[in-house]
Amino acid sequence: MVKNNINDYSGIAIYAEQKNGKLHSVVPELIGIAKTLGKNLENNKIKVILLGKKIERLEKELFSYGVDQVLLVDKPGLDFFHEDSYTTLITEIIQEIKPEIFLGGATNLGRSIFPRVSAKLLTGLTADCTELEIDETSKLLKQTRPAFGGNVMATIITKNHRPQMATVRPNVFSPAIEDRSLEGEVIDMSYINIPASEFELIEYRQEVTGTKTLEEADVIVAVGRGIRGADSLPLINELTNKLNGAVAGSRAAVDAGWVPYHSQIGQTGKTVNPGLYLAFGISGAIQHVIGMRSSEVVVAINTDPNADIFKIADYGIVGNLFDVIPEMINRLNILGGINESN
Repeated sequence: MVKNNINDYSGIAIYAEQKNGKLHSVVPELIGIAKTLGKNLENNKIKVILLGKKIERLEKELFSYGVDQVLLVDKPGLDFFHEDSYTTLITEIIQEIKPEIFLGGATNLGRSIFPRVSAKLLTGLTADCTELEIDETSKLLKQTRPAFGGNVMATIITKNHRPQMATVRPNVFSPAIEDRSLEGEVIDMSYINIPASEFELIEYRQEVTGTKTLEEADVIVAVGRGIRGADSLPLINELTNKLNGAVAGSRAAVDAGWVPYHSQIGQTGKTVNPGLYLAFGISGAIQHVIGMRSSEVVVAINTDPNADIFKIADYGIVGNLFDVIPEMINRLNILGGINESN
């Protein structure tokens, strides 16, 4: 590929991740930050790449968040995600529209596909960003992300290559405000050939957990190394059910096998912002805090009064979970628990 002049690039493009005809929750957040960035750019037009099969109805939803154009490829062969064919398809679209900035979510899919696209475009990529802004003087995108195990925050710029690419962690930025009266332009790009994938999908199975996902839950009960073992989980689960919430864990809890990987919170896991975050036996290392610090209310329960988690907690309880949780459950029984309506 021959690199084009960076002056040929303008505007902002977003990859709108969808699954089974439903947009990923990070998409409105990407649009929200794109609109903020656009205020400091000469060309603030927002284009969204939408790939899939029978997904036309998502166009209106995207327009309601304030995007200008939807670049649509809706055809057979895009039913399921294949990273090689998707990479080639997205790369061709980016080469055609030449955005100055290209954003995506730091999801499992985004972490798989964006490095491949950036390599094909011969440009840089800053992954897992927690802050994005336009430099007032240079008009370059300042991309900030945790580095060195989360001990420092690094700000990265892409001076000489385009597009400036970044993925952002879900639940970090505020989503764009929805307005159903807004309209935009659909650009049908289905004329682009879908390259055959080198992978064959044998079977697709939807995981069924029976509980809320971390993205859906307004209450999260998280456990760390301090719970001492899996014997504590029945009590944790009982409390979580009473709160109509979801169970999560630190990396230590995941590595110990107490909590599944998809429920890990932190730098190498998910970022969440529930209304209530209960942290049991979590020390408060920065690697974990990065994933939950935007929670509305944080309650820390730990036997160590000097644990770092108390520094960021709104409320702290020094005590053993086997003493604290039964009392919490008792109070919830008196109140009637938490349900969807209160």
